[in-house]
Amino acid sequence: QVQVVESGGGLVQPGGSLRLSCAASGFYLDYWNIGWFRRAPGKEREGVACISRSSGTISYAASVKGRFTLSRDNAKNTVYLQMNSLKPEDTAVYYCATDRLLSSCDLQGTTYPYWGHGTQVTVSS
Repeated sequence: QVQVVESGGGLVQPGGSLRLSCAASGFYLDYWNIGWFRRAPGKEREGVACISRSSGTISYAASVKGRFTLSRDNAKNTVYLQMNSLKPEDTAVYYCATDRLLSSCDLQGTTYPYWGHGTQVTVSS
């Protein structure tokens, strides 16, 4: 059974850092596209970063580029999202999602059939 489980969220002050984890079970994530998404209160879901299964290419949303870093540990079957220089506007529930039908990942989120339950990130002083 394909599952992804997020962890690592919490409360952090502006300018701080957090590392989110997306642990995969039931499949080997290096053969699947993995995406990170977030939904802030009252806002639509936003794609944050993703890694493509075939090329390993990583894409970032403009709002997080230079601050967030996605990485993959195949041995642990886990994808990480390192978030630095956090801002109050980064406050959201962060979700991990996966797909293996497309050759490349995308930040729209419409092609991912498998989603985690999310982890809350709150950036506040």
